[in-house]
Amino acid sequence: MAKHEHVRVVVIGSGFGGLGAAVRLRREGITDFVVLERADSVGGTWRDNSYPGCACDVPSHLYSFSFAPNPDWPRTFSGQRHIRAYLEHVTDTFRLRPHLRLNHEVTLMRWDADELRWEIETNEGTFTADVIVSATGPLSDPKIPDIPGLADFPGKVFHSAQWDHDYDLTGKRVAMVGTGASAIQIVPAIQPQVGKLTLFQRTPPWVMPRMDRAITGAERWLHRTLPFTGTARRGLLWGIRELQVSAFTKRPGELGLVESLAKANMAKAIKDPALRAKLTPSYRIGCKRILLSNAYYPALAEPNVDVVASGLREVRGSTVVAADGTETEVDAIVFGTGFHVTDMPIADRVVGADGVRLSEAWKGGVQSLRGATVDGFPNWMTIIGPNTGLGNSSMILMIESQLNYMADYLRQLDVLGGRAALAARPSAVGAWNRKVQDRMERTVWKSGGCDSWYLDANGRNTTLWPGTTNEFRRETRRVDLAEYEVLRPAVAEKAPTARGASASASRKKETVK
Repeated sequence: MAKHEHVRVVVIGSGFGGLGAAVRLRREGITDFVVLERADSVGGTWRDNSYPGCACDVPSHLYSFSFAPNPDWPRTFSGQRHIRAYLEHVTDTFRLRPHLRLNHEVTLMRWDADELRWEIETNEGTFTADVIVSATGPLSDPKIPDIPGLADFPGKVFHSAQWDHDYDLTGKRVAMVGTGASAIQIVPAIQPQVGKLTLFQRTPPWVMPRMDRAITGAERWLHRTLPFTGTARRGLLWGIRELQVSAFTKRPGELGLVESLAKANMAKAIKDPALRAKLTPSYRIGCKRILLSNAYYPALAEPNVDVVASGLREVRGSTVVAADGTETEVDAIVFGTGFHVTDMPIADRVVGADGVRLSEAWKGGVQSLRGATVDGFPNWMTIIGPNTGLGNSSMILMIESQLNYMADYLRQLDVLGGRAALAARPSAVGAWNRKVQDRMERTVWKSGGCDSWYLDANGRNTTLWPGTTNEFRRETRRVDLAEYEVLRPAVAEKAPTARGASASASRKKETVK
């Protein structure tokens, strides 16, 4: 018989967002919660992405929780193995394992308007919860393009986030599709091993040098012995990035100097003018994520690498055909084609107050209130929601701001007393998104002349935050009850606060059973 469990909060996902939420709940004195994780271990994207060369492009001391500093990062930019180990360490340090429900994939979440709670179905049983915190993240569901003939390819096919470590690439002819953050790490890692590497590039990225080095034993000793030195290091890294933001968000025209530095970086490694022309972007730097690598361009200059300046159009047997007609025989195809970011699959599993799925509500584009809540879906919030991404700094900063909002949301429910739910007002969601999109217009992400994964099918940037992390922290410090309707259970024998009543009318403490 399938088990059933009721908790105050269900957290979905155990990456940085989900574990951060779990730690914050415990620190707020809330222990009645579970973390549902579909895999068999924590780690999120840092568990799933284990491809050769996988590492972070944000400095280690900034890409970690402020409440869980790690004085022992081995490098200024850490690899996947060390980041995953850090998340396991956080899980143990904050005693989160009793809350974990591993191998629990959520199949459906349905709002019960009568009981003011969520019903959650998983492959291992059902749960009910007063509040859901969805921390599935935007980089959790790989996206493989629909390529004619791919199903009949006789060789090996896999996505960068689903790397097949049992498949030996030695001497193989490999097609690498995509030139994003994963591809520029994979290419130099596998180039010395493969027989022939063909890179399919629709759009060249801007690549800057990666200022990576080993962190010395003396530095690590200093951070362990005097923790404030690690805090100061983090603060310096944060401050530098905050100062850079205005060029991306307000003055894209000033990025020409940075482009010159990127071109000089390319010219050092790429001597062939024809290859250099293929690799030079035609859009403003920053419009797509700026990538960091010292090894990418040298790898492309090697004789066993061929750059096809075109996307993959079709597969004919063992032959891959580019949009420009280039044909290449390969043994394996590796897709570095990103994730379902603006069309998150989890949205199809959420049914709100009016029986509408979140995917349907978001059909015209994803949007939320302060990156957290969605009208029509009471007591349901996201960590790393719409327009909370960053183009130049650490997502952990944004996650911690959203945890502040989550904590105050739960406090507000306590203050209301009795059974209550908060439903984001459509007018508040609309006003917030107009504000965000108005600010987005002058950013490099909208005016830079590229078509990036930040944009949805309608050309709206629903991914990034068009400001500094400090601005976002101020916007999410407190829950403004004026932006919400307070819902109470409908009880026939009394004249209760009606569903949809104003926040002020619903602040009276009353227990409705």
